[in-house]
This record gives sequence, structure tokens and C-alpha cells, in this order.
Amino acid sequence: MPSQRLFAIASLVYAATLWGLVWYPYRLLNEAGVGGIASGFFSYAIPLVLMGWLHGRALRQAAFGTNGKWLWLSALGLAAGWTNLAYVLAVLEGEVMRVLLLFYLSPLWTVLFSRFLLHEKLNRSGWAVMVLAAGGALAMLWQPGEWPLPANHAEWLALSAGVAFAASNVISRHLDGVTQGAKAVTVWLGVVVLTLVALLLEPAELDFMASAATRTWLLLIGVALLIGSMTYAVQYGLARVPANQAIVIFLFELVVGALAAYFLSAERMGLQEWIGAAMIITASLFSGHMEDDQSKAKRNV
Repeated sequence: MPSQRLFAIASLVYAATLWGLVWYPYRLLNEAGVGGIASGFFSYAIPLVLMGWLHGRALRQAAFGTNGKWLWLSALGLAAGWTNLAYVLAVLEGEVMRVLLLFYLSPLWTVLFSRFLLHEKLNRSGWAVMVLAAGGALAMLWQPGEWPLPANHAEWLALSAGVAFAASNVISRHLDGVTQGAKAVTVWLGVVVLTLVALLLEPAELDFMASAATRTWLLLIGVALLIGSMTYAVQYGLARVPANQAIVIFLFELVVGALAAYFLSAERMGLQEWIGAAMIITASLFSGHMEDDQSKAKRNV
């Protein structure tokens, strides 16, 4: 139905807008003494507690029912968990747009994961996407006399988040029969598990709880509710919008992120970074045309 498709597109736009803005409340939380690991834990633990029980049966059935997929679901949780945790830590430490652009190298990694995990073959567009995405990264990171690699810890986190995002997308594609709610719970669980491990290693991250102001808790709860709604929106939209259209919609995050970084943190990109950005965005726009016809037919059987 046209109305259902329109709502699916609106859901993806909503999610992309939030992802382009969510770095700012995380920075406010950081300034209030809530570190990235702690804020990541509460951001996903709260929706897990409030809404996870709604999909418990579906998740158990998918994991341990006939042809149980617990191993693939575990992989999805870990990949999606690292995606979200690394993204939060990266935007706290680094420049927003450089973090977003390194994250959006994900089409390059998607090509590799699809080839080895799903045995999908590339057409010429697929190879062009790989070259263009890699070239964009080189253009953005190039410094005379140095290797074109991420310049700091935040950029390495952003790069790894994009790799994990690509892995989670490929795994999610492999889990076609699993409900959207079960996948959402898997994502929340993945972040909670990883942040719990990190909190065991960095218990000082929870020191804020002894003296946090009411407004800090309200902001943390507000971010958690937005994260929960965003997870649902992504799963709903991806189930109803073609992948090549979805990636174009997700690029709206870069527009929102650029404007937000300009007005909220006074961050600017130079000419070299804009050239790299244009190449990465173009690669993302064409990432829906990477497979050859035989691979598409095999996947749709």
C-alpha cells in the first residue's frame, strides 16, 4: 500500500535524522560526567528492559526453535553492539563529520563480507563502488609523508564501527525469517553485553550515579527512548524499502550531521575532506547495484 511505503520511508528519514543529531546529547552527557561507555549502557539497557519482553518469545523461537539461528543472532548482536558503542565513543572524542564519513565507508566492507559470507559476486558497479569508497578514504585521510590512515583513536573507532555496521547488515540479510522485533532486541542485547564487559574493566564510569543531577538522568532516559524508537524505525523501514533506496535515505544523516556540527560545535571541513566526502557519498549512492544478476536471483530464491 502507498501509505505503508510512505510510512516506511518516513521511518528511515526519522532514524537518519536522529543518528545525525544524537552525538550532541551524548556530548552533553559527557560534560555532565557520564562517560561514553556508561551512557551507551543505559541508552540500550533502558529500551531492553521496557520493550524487550514484547519480543522475547519471537527471539527464543528464532534462536532455539526448528533450524535455530542462535549463532547468527549472536554474531548480529556483537556486530551491531560494537557498531553502536564505537559510534558513541567516536563522536565524543572526534570531529563529527570525519567520524560520520569514516563510518560511511561501510559499502566497501559490505562488498567484502557479502563475497565471503553470502558468496555474492560483484558486477562492474560493485567494483566501482569499492574503488570509489577506498579512493574517498584516501583523499580524506591523505597527509604528505604519512600513510593515509585514521589520525587518532576516535577515527579508528569510527572506521571499526563502519566495518561492524557492514557485518551486521550482511548478517541481518542472512536472517530474513527473523522478526523485526527479535532483531531489535538482539541489537540492544549486543550493546548491553559489550558495555557491561567494558564497565567491568572501567568501573569508574559509573561514579556519576552518586551525584548526577535530575536533569542528567532525564536526558539519559530521553536518549534511551529515542534510541529504542530509532531501532524500531530502522527495522520497520528496511523490511519495506529496497536496499538501494534505503542507503540513499540514510545518507540524510550526513546532511543533518554537517549542519548540526556547524551550528552546535563550530566544526568545519576543508577542501580535501569535502572531496573525500563526495567520493564516499557517491559510492554509497551506488551501493545498491553491487551484485550481479546471478547473485540477486540466488538470494531471492
